[in-house]
Amino acid sequence: MLLQLAAEEPQSPVVPVVPEIVIGLICFGVVFFVFYKKLLPSINKTLEERREAIEGGMEKAEATQAEARQTLESYKEQLQEARHEAARLRQEAKEQGAALIAEMREEGQRQREEILAAGHAQIDADRKQASELLRQDVGKLAVELAGRLVGESLEDHARQSRTIDRFLDELEAKAEAAGTEAAR
Repeated sequence: MLLQLAAEEPQSPVVPVVPEIVIGLICFGVVFFVFYKKLLPSINKTLEERREAIEGGMEKAEATQAEARQTLESYKEQLQEARHEAARLRQEAKEQGAALIAEMREEGQRQREEILAAGHAQIDADRKQASELLRQDVGKLAVELAGRLVGESLEDHARQSRTIDRFLDELEAKAEAAGTEAAR
């Protein structure tokens, strides 16, 4: 009957019905209690795991980034050392090349001097030989010519040698006198 009476009385839309409020509050309490006891701990646990994972990931990322910076600095130092080493090796190679070139020049100069000395010695030997041959030939011709002019034979070898030597010495003295006058 009560329900009938409640249905018969006009209800104000602004004033709520008390039994509905009580039932609603009890249902809300039950749902809240279930959420609080069962769902909220698993949500909190999941949120905590995510927070730890994010913080751990950030710490890992920072550690990895610091390690990367250290590795980069190490590589830069190694690269700089390698550049210095390469520059040092280039400088050593230049110095060795310059020393080798100087050594080869000295060797070439020494060989040139040896060749020139040998050439001069050969020229001197050839000149002496030619001079001796020329003296003999000139001597024979001079003795023969003198013998024809004088009309007697100048076959005496000692006299012939003295005459030839005197004649050639006079010619050499005249040639040297002419050479010194020309040089002045």
